[in-house]
Amino acid sequence: MSEYSVAAEMRSGRDYTFTEKLGIVGRLSMPGILAQISEILMQYIDAAMVGALGAAASASIGLVASSTWLFGGLLGATAAGFSVQVAHATGAGEIDRAKSIFRQSLFASLTLSLLVGSVAFVIGRHLPQWLGADPALWNDATAYFSIYALFIPVRQIRWLCMNMLQCSGNMKIPSIFASLECLLDVVFNFFLIFPTRQITFAGMTMMMPGAGLGVAGAQLGTSLSMLAGAMMSLMYAFFRSDVLKLKGMKGNWLPQKKVIREAVQIGAPMAMEQSALCAAQVVSTRIIAPLGTVAIAANSFAVTAESICYMPGYGISSAATTLVGQSIGAKRKDLARSFSWLTTFTGIAIMSVMAILMYFVCPYVFAFLTPDAGVQKLGVEVLRIELLAEPLFAASIVATGCLRGAGDTLVPGILNLVSIWGVRLTLGYALSRTMGLPGMWIAMASELSVRGILFLIRLKREKWLKD
Repeated sequence: MSEYSVAAEMRSGRDYTFTEKLGIVGRLSMPGILAQISEILMQYIDAAMVGALGAAASASIGLVASSTWLFGGLLGATAAGFSVQVAHATGAGEIDRAKSIFRQSLFASLTLSLLVGSVAFVIGRHLPQWLGADPALWNDATAYFSIYALFIPVRQIRWLCMNMLQCSGNMKIPSIFASLECLLDVVFNFFLIFPTRQITFAGMTMMMPGAGLGVAGAQLGTSLSMLAGAMMSLMYAFFRSDVLKLKGMKGNWLPQKKVIREAVQIGAPMAMEQSALCAAQVVSTRIIAPLGTVAIAANSFAVTAESICYMPGYGISSAATTLVGQSIGAKRKDLARSFSWLTTFTGIAIMSVMAILMYFVCPYVFAFLTPDAGVQKLGVEVLRIELLAEPLFAASIVATGCLRGAGDTLVPGILNLVSIWGVRLTLGYALSRTMGLPGMWIAMASELSVRGILFLIRLKREKWLKD
């Protein structure tokens, strides 16, 4: 089956039964879900490796995590600005236009990411101090973030090619590459984080070489694995993809005004949204930092632990973007509406089950992530608070993917800003003064619930179908 066979069926006017629609959602979602879960499992292992270095090492990564999300959000917005256009072109059967958009996006994305990476590297040396952290965390946090900044162009190309393949209808290949990345990440971290040491395995003792880079090694390992993923996804898209391959095609690599204009219309609201959301995360970190190293580490580990619950939602969200985008391109608003609700409720169901399971197993998860009993206890306490909001969090994640597929990014961005700045930060600041870290997570759970309700209302009103 070719990558765009579903899009061809949409254009033919075919009506799908509920079972057929569910099968399409499952077929497109499952690779993304498996890739996200495998990625999170590897992040668990990464966190455990760093956790073995002590609470301070984990806290130094948690300190700059929100800043890496900020820049990552900008990269994701850039990729979405071009890849949603490819989904629409694929749905309309305009394969040559899809190839042209892909070619132009490579030049534009690389140019922008070089600029963003330069800015990130310059601010990296001052970031921990700006965040008000303990000076003991500054060196590790700066090293971690600086390496991240150097690899921003690599991350941009990776993200762009992965999104392009997904929006063209190929969910399987990006998930395979993501799983390989995660495996490489663990291997690289194993040798880069720890120094040369003796290990015992199956009764045998051997000398294991290591670079002993500590926290910096964790980021370097992740960045090198993403370099491998970027190369694999770029080569596949360039030479193998039915929709995107450029081998033998001629054309201008410089972006055309129409393509840039549409990319800005889709991506700019996302970029502003992500900037404001991640700025809010930075403010959250600033609120948490004075609570101490244990609180920072517990917050970081709780975010990591929770991620296995919501990452399936992001896998379904990617499928939703593809299905809605191709339905819009095929001029099938009936399918766009149907797929949007089906994917949203699928995400709610899966993430609710994951939240219930995590509620009971999280003590064992934290025991795996860190040997620090104080961090374990506080992490379990705050994570269980947030798990109550997971169903509505799922609604916001998947609905965002649906709306993005239709090119509706401005209003969702505004809804996110109203929610996180008006609820999470305001309530979090007030509650953390008296309740500490649990107060911040109560605010987070409240905000996620509000956000989910707002997105369900947006989906129900269907203005995104009329634009």
